[in-house]
Amino acid sequence: MDYPLVTAHIDLDAIGHNVRNLKLMVKPPCEFMAVVKANGYGHGAVPVARQVLASGAERLGVARLHEAVALRQAGIDASILVFGYVHPSQVETLIDLDLTVTVFDFEMADHLSRAAKKCGQPVKAHLKTDTGMGRVGMIIPRDLSDKTALDRAVRAIEKTATLAFLDLEGIYTHFAVADARDKTYTNMQIDLFSSLVDRLETDGIHIKTCHAANSAGIIDFPESHFDMVRAGISIYGLYPSEEVDRKKVRLIPAMTLKSIVTGVRNVPKGFYVSYGMTHETEKATRLASVPMGYADGFSRRFSSNGHMLVNGHRAPIVGRVCMDQTLIDVGNIPHVKLGDEVVVMGSQGNDVIDADELAERIGTINYEIVSALTPRVERIYSDSASGSG
Repeated sequence: MDYPLVTAHIDLDAIGHNVRNLKLMVKPPCEFMAVVKANGYGHGAVPVARQVLASGAERLGVARLHEAVALRQAGIDASILVFGYVHPSQVETLIDLDLTVTVFDFEMADHLSRAAKKCGQPVKAHLKTDTGMGRVGMIIPRDLSDKTALDRAVRAIEKTATLAFLDLEGIYTHFAVADARDKTYTNMQIDLFSSLVDRLETDGIHIKTCHAANSAGIIDFPESHFDMVRAGISIYGLYPSEEVDRKKVRLIPAMTLKSIVTGVRNVPKGFYVSYGMTHETEKATRLASVPMGYADGFSRRFSSNGHMLVNGHRAPIVGRVCMDQTLIDVGNIPHVKLGDEVVVMGSQGNDVIDADELAERIGTINYEIVSALTPRVERIYSDSASGSG
């Protein structure tokens, strides 16, 4: 039997707690979408999807079609919105599995409608609008006084809504800086999206579900909740940034990342550690090997930059992180031996290394820390009902 060397322990109760607390911030009948793209931000899409639905989420969101297919194959029948591009050749899959596609503009919508016509059944869709994110979506002019540009956008949406084999159920936008302390730009995006929706209603174009709020929007912008919110990083117990108001909602991190000590050796002063001879010991010490590296999603940028927890103490990472191994200096930690637990992210004893600390170390965000974990990191699930883990 395989013995897992690196394990991500996922607390499903924590995910349930986070969903319920976030839902308290959303006034009915506003719906709650849980985003489980990128393998549930590294936590495992299928177990997370089941937990969030059991905890009150009404819908799921994914980035790519194959992620939605995997959820259906696992027996999950909730409404699923695919955020990313879907090719017209994949329309039959969308229809057969009752999935909802995102369209970015009239041209994409028209291609999908034509493909759906060949299937003899309309495809469900939400239209994405670009109010300031600058990636994809139908561009909405920021200057609402520019009637010509606004009329052009409204006509394009009207054309999209009247395509024969496209059932346009929703319209949405995405915030660029909702997690920033300065709220000016996000308020502009909210005003622009609200004005667009109002204009569509005035022109007799009613779209059932309007949505804009991501995790930061849920926390800091209640006026952005509209008909549905989309919770991503927050359901996993991580805040979108240091600049959102964390006092508004208590979140519990769901993941603890662990490994083990696979070897301990005494080395002299002047000993070179790992590839490139980038670390030289300043005194005689003990090194412990940990079988986790960048092939597990533990970034090479942690080379001589960070710590792991062993026996309740911080052990500095020394030398370059390898594909399969990382070395830590345990010279100041007594009694470290083969098989001892190593906590890479989480708590041990009285100390904690969280995703935010790891992210700050290497100049990234907590999203990347958890979602970068590769499939060879075994996910282990626990909850109070099963007692597993």
